[in-house]
Amino acid sequence: MKKLHYILIVCCFLLSFSSNAQEELSIVTKDTLRAFINPNAPAKAAFYSAILPGLGQAYNKKYWKIPLVYAGLGAGVYYYTWNQKKYHEFRDEYKRRLDGTSDPNHPIYGDVDNDRLIRAQQFHQRNRDLSALITAGIYILNIIDANVDAHLLQFNVNENLSISPDIHHNPIENKFNTGLRLSYEF
Repeated sequence: MKKLHYILIVCCFLLSFSSNAQEELSIVTKDTLRAFINPNAPAKAAFYSAILPGLGQAYNKKYWKIPLVYAGLGAGVYYYTWNQKKYHEFRDEYKRRLDGTSDPNHPIYGDVDNDRLIRAQQFHQRNRDLSALITAGIYILNIIDANVDAHLLQFNVNENLSISPDIHHNPIENKFNTGLRLSYEF
């Protein structure tokens, strides 16, 4: 009888702890955020920038980049046209000298010999071609910037995701190991 009495007390004691051990986990819907990711947004931003430079930056709401795009393209076009004009001036003077119709008292080209005219043509032709390449590069960079910026707008950066340096002791080799720790908190 005494054994039965002890068993009954132990069972009641365990039942009282087991009812308190269960906790309820509730998830409130306002705590979870659903992020809308548009996979076509980077392609759309790149397309807009290809059609009209700076329009992709406006689509991404990075308005401060638009003057930079137009300043780069405007400078490239300006130097292209200036070098093209100078190239044609030196070329036309050289052609006039070959025809024998040039003016030896010309204020700009009167003291310049034929070799310097040829070198000036080559100089401005090279700079003209370089200006065209730089302008094309700025145009392509404009498209790439709009595309990458649209991708980064969809990147998840919140407080639950962190990266930090980590130094821990390795007991086997008795050394300190360094590295980076990527942690995500649920």
